[in-house]
Amino acid sequence: MASNGAADGFTTPNVLQAMLTMRGGDSSTKKAAMDYLQNFQKSNEAWTTTISILQGSPEAEAQLFAATTLKGKITYDLATQIPESEHAALRNQILVLLKKFASGPKPVRVQLCVCLAILAIQMQSWKDVLQTVVGALGDDVSSHACILDFLRVLPEEVTEGRKITLSEEELIQRTSELLAENANEVVGLLINYAQSSPAAATNPQLFECISSWLREVPVSVVVNSPLLDAVINGLSNDKSLQAAAECLGIICRETRDVDDNLETIQALLPKVLQLRPRIQALSDEEDVEGFKAITRVFADAGDSWVLLCAREPQHFRPLVDALLECCARDKERDAIHYTFSFWYELKQYVTLDHYIQARVQLVDVYSKLVDILLKQLEYPESDDPNEFDLFDGDREQEERFREFRHHMGDTMKDACQVMGTTECLTKVHEAIKIWREKFGGQATESAVPHWQSLEAPLFALRALGRLVDKEENIVLPEIMPLLVQIPINNEKLRFAAIMVFGRYTEWTSAHPDYLQPQLSYVLASFQTSSQEILRAAAQSFKYFCVDCKHLLGPQAIELQGFYNSILDTLSDHSKEDLTEGVATVISVQKTEDIYSLLKLYCDPLVQRLMTKANNATDDTSKLELADHINLLTLYVQNVVPYWPSNSDNPAVRYWQEVFPILATILDNFIDFVPICERICRCWRFMVISYRTAITPLLGPLANKLAEGFAKSKQGCFLWASSAILREFSEDREHVEDGIVDSIYGFFEAQATNVLRMMSDIAPIDLPDVIEDFYRLLIDALLYYPQRLIPSALFTPIFQAAISALSLEKQEPVSAALHYLRDLLTYGGDNPASSNQQFGAVGPQLRQHVRQLLLNQGEALIKQTLAGMMITFPRDCFGDGSGVLLGMFEILPAETSTWVDRTIRMLPAGTITDAEANKLMAKINEKLQGGDHSNLRHVRTLLQDFTNTYRRRYIAPRDGLGMLTAARFHFEG
Repeated sequence: MASNGAADGFTTPNVLQAMLTMRGGDSSTKKAAMDYLQNFQKSNEAWTTTISILQGSPEAEAQLFAATTLKGKITYDLATQIPESEHAALRNQILVLLKKFASGPKPVRVQLCVCLAILAIQMQSWKDVLQTVVGALGDDVSSHACILDFLRVLPEEVTEGRKITLSEEELIQRTSELLAENANEVVGLLINYAQSSPAAATNPQLFECISSWLREVPVSVVVNSPLLDAVINGLSNDKSLQAAAECLGIICRETRDVDDNLETIQALLPKVLQLRPRIQALSDEEDVEGFKAITRVFADAGDSWVLLCAREPQHFRPLVDALLECCARDKERDAIHYTFSFWYELKQYVTLDHYIQARVQLVDVYSKLVDILLKQLEYPESDDPNEFDLFDGDREQEERFREFRHHMGDTMKDACQVMGTTECLTKVHEAIKIWREKFGGQATESAVPHWQSLEAPLFALRALGRLVDKEENIVLPEIMPLLVQIPINNEKLRFAAIMVFGRYTEWTSAHPDYLQPQLSYVLASFQTSSQEILRAAAQSFKYFCVDCKHLLGPQAIELQGFYNSILDTLSDHSKEDLTEGVATVISVQKTEDIYSLLKLYCDPLVQRLMTKANNATDDTSKLELADHINLLTLYVQNVVPYWPSNSDNPAVRYWQEVFPILATILDNFIDFVPICERICRCWRFMVISYRTAITPLLGPLANKLAEGFAKSKQGCFLWASSAILREFSEDREHVEDGIVDSIYGFFEAQATNVLRMMSDIAPIDLPDVIEDFYRLLIDALLYYPQRLIPSALFTPIFQAAISALSLEKQEPVSAALHYLRDLLTYGGDNPASSNQQFGAVGPQLRQHVRQLLLNQGEALIKQTLAGMMITFPRDCFGDGSGVLLGMFEILPAETSTWVDRTIRMLPAGTITDAEANKLMAKINEKLQGGDHSNLRHVRTLLQDFTNTYRRRYIAPRDGLGMLTAARFHFEG
């Protein structure tokens, strides 16, 4: 087997051998085989070899590979590798192969149908496509499946036609010729087929074909034809149920513009409603998939006609009731989610004053829906009342159920908005009372019977929290005293009660009499060994502190004792919740008490920090140390007292005492990235929280950031530096000129260090540093453009950004592109600056940028286009095309020339001169008009071109040739 891609190596035996190698063998031989097959798929020889395999190989896997390869060749290589005079011969070969594979295997047959469809799109001289295909395949029964497959894929492939190298005008014309002009004939063919035999009338392929053509055929044509009855009847056949349900759903969705389709909807509605008995039948038969399919049909109808349900609630009430029945009979909870969007959309309408009558008529439906949801929310029953693992250890299934319950909670909120919160809460209260009356007396310390029917209304109560006004005084005062009596030995119930308390803390803040019993219940829960309970308790405690902070103020000293005693028993996330809570309580205390309270709460944390630092000898203990630093950061973020700008901030005074300890830890662990990151994060938030009040710490902080980056080469020091750059920029109040000069000097020193590093180390080894550097530069350009743009660093920073575009990792490429896009705005009249009042400096800055682009623009265009065609991660395409657009706006003629040169550098054989000339002709045509809006069309042309190229060619394994990025060198 030739692995070097030589033409004589791409023979049928060699390709089959490579496929065999892919099934077994070691990783190195598999990789060689994969490389060989990828090169084969791009080669000219692939045309004849794939057809040879399809004609002769008996193996289904080889046949499918050949058919798939042929599809790719027709899609991407037809225009460049097959002369137009040979297209008809290729078509005839495919038709012969289709005849051969008419009876299967189906995957091969479908791929060949796709091949023929893609060829039909590009063969603009082929006008009688449908007639040719039907005539060539004949009328025998074995060919029907093949014809139906072709009819199904044709609209799909035309819709995806942007991946084919036709112009927009050509594609529009071809779409009309292949679809619009054939629509009536296709409908006739499908009707004839449906009426040809009972088997044909229930063939899933028929319904798939109808579904595909519904994009092109007016829905009224199908609804008023015998095809609708075929679809309805197909729902009664097990073989065709799924396909028929999907088809009917699409028919309903095609009538979403209800005012344009009223007659069609009136014809459809009774047909859909006659399916309602199937709901009970499929439920009774426990046909889960069938029940899901029928529910989906009603849901599609409801989603499509929801406006009419609000306009004519009486006429469409049967449809609403059918959806309610689907919810009630969903034993497996697999289908109810299809209805959620309908209940939401209907709620959106009926809660408007305009549809108040519909709300009156449908409120009982939502009331029944709440009853159904309360039942559906219940965990599965178990024979053992103490059994909480109700999913037989299947954690994935349990997680799906939990997620599903949250979606049901959203639907519960929809119902609440229609019914009113008091009415909805009353239903929840009734469910709780029913459990108490039935089973409350049977509950013991060791067992709570039927706890599921109590836990469900608690979950519902939690879900409704956001909707309940904090002034609600009717139902909640009845419910809350019941919740603090929930048995604490049942983990699920205790968890549910704690989460309810956490959700209603705003209500509790307005009803302080209920605060202490709830808070005591939550605090008592910290004595459990259950991590889930502990997480819930920590989260709820945080919400109590945030929403009831003024009520808890007198307990600040007492809370510290609890906080300090319980902290070490919690997980990291729960420690952070607890810390954020107490920090919030501290934040609202008297300003003169802030310093002493910070010492009270944080000194023990600092003591722990030093102990952990002294004992941190392995990665695990170092990570614990890093996580502990986050707790201090939470105080920095939350305890931000207001203090006059001309006096010392008490919080800053405390952090001045802590700073040397953090600096020492940083020095000792400068080679451990997580600790560096956490300390930089802490310092960054000091700047963000206290702004110019941090000035007393500014000098030592800047020194440690500069020193830390020089030693560690970690981007987090640049990330922290950007906060200083923002908060001490020239347009900030209370910032002295000398400080601004020092800060900009600090930035230039950081930037110089990075540029030296990028000159010595390849970008691929510096992705995080590059990302943080260009995030820093975005701020520098935003706040200091009049200093940065004329500086000696401006050009090397630009050149380094171009070098960074060669990376294949999203974050650094995205950061560099964002910087470049912002930079380009300074070459125009709308700079992305925090202060656009540059005065006389404005034209000078614009000239600096334009001169830079004249000197370096070709390199930028080359690397941006290379990225969009070959190397960029997908999420960077938009910013890449934004850079191209910016260049065309500033230097249209020069940019056009650079684009032309760049695409001529593409690897030989990957683009023809005709394609390049065609692209450039279109670009120049748009540019000549002088209309600024035409630049958007240029951007679209380049996006389409680069997308097509990227699909057609994988990144070459022997490098990018002339498009390889130049190595960045910095002499500073």
